[in-house]
Formats: sequence, structure tokens, C-alpha cells
Amino acid sequence: MSKAKAQQPQVIHKVIMVGSGGVGKSALTLQFMYDEFVEDYEPTKADSYRKKVVLDGEEVQIDILDTAGQEEYAAIRDNYFRSGEGFLCLFSITEQESFQATVDFREQILRVKNDDTIPFLLVGNKADLEDKRYVSVDEAQERAKQWNVPYVETSAKTRANVDKCFYDLLRMVKQSKSGLRVGTINRRISVPRPRQLDRKSKEVTPVESSSKGCCQLL
Repeated sequence: MSKAKAQQPQVIHKVIMVGSGGVGKSALTLQFMYDEFVEDYEPTKADSYRKKVVLDGEEVQIDILDTAGQEEYAAIRDNYFRSGEGFLCLFSITEQESFQATVDFREQILRVKNDDTIPFLLVGNKADLEDKRYVSVDEAQERAKQWNVPYVETSAKTRANVDKCFYDLLRMVKQSKSGLRVGTINRRISVPRPRQLDRKSKEVTPVESSSKGCCQLL
């Protein structure tokens, strides 16, 4: 009798969520994981999540570490950053201070990783609050251009571009692991258009990614 071939170990891509407190890192993570918007929750210290997804036809696992944004946790971030293979750096489009803080997060990541080509995506969250916007699209896009990284605007509430930002980063991580220089991902800005929320179950199942990174809204 022939034995079934042992399954190849599934590829794991490690993603770190960074950004000031209150910008929506946990909300964005939970929306991606469970298709749910959680508005009220305790400030995060460090929460880890894992999900199977289908990335360009290949089933992989994404390991997400949602880190604390408060200044009192700055000293322990180095340990978290060392394990990261890709970074989603969030700010709120309604808070100029959180946008300025992305500079410090970027510098800390580059210092720890000692690699300015590390997969990194700048994310302007809370795009559903356009009437309260303080950070312009042009301003955020200019910073992303200076850093040579993609910029995406998301809404954890409406689910706009939630899948897109994670899948775009996963492709960058995959590219980096293959030995290719990160930089061929589409760096044009992606700004969401509001749609109606379609709330789904909490079951985490593989989801096929779209080559266009199509967004859904919360």
C-alpha cells in the first residue's frame, strides 16, 4: 500500500500592527479576522491572531500581532518588531497627532530590523469619518512616497479596503521572502467608497484574495 504524501508545512507570514492608541488597529484586525466591527474594547497590550487565507491561489497562514500604541509600552515594542515580517502602520485620518506618530514608529521599526526595504504599508484608518478629516490624502500620499511604501485608506467600521491592506502586505512579505526586492506592489492610493455592511459569522475560513484588492465596507 502506498502511503499518502506528507503535507508540506503551511507557509506562515507574520504581520505586526503598529500605530498610536485609538487609531483602530484592533478594530481593523478583528474586522479582517471575523467580519465584525468592535467599537468598544480595552486598550491592547499585545494580542495575537492567526487565520488561513488563500493568497494568489496558495493557502497560507497569516499571523497577526496587534501591539499597544500607548507610549508606556514603547520599551517592549522592540521584541515584537524583531519577529515581524511585514508591518501595517496605522493612523487616524481624523487625528494629525497620530499621523505624525507614524514617523516614530517607522524609525523604530527600521532601527530594530536594520532594513529599509522591510515590507511596510501606511494605512489611514477611519475613512468613514470624512467630515472629520484632518490629514489630507495628498499629505499622507506624500509621506508614503518619501518612504517608498504603499498608502491605503481603510475603514474598520465599513470594512473599506480592510482585505486589501492585509493582502497587499502579504504579497510584499511573500515577495521579500522569495529574495526579490520589495517595490513592485501597486503604490497608487486606494480611497474607499462607502457601501453597506454585510455582517458574517465569526468562523475563520480561507478566503481567496482578489488581484485587484477589491474592498468591502463596514
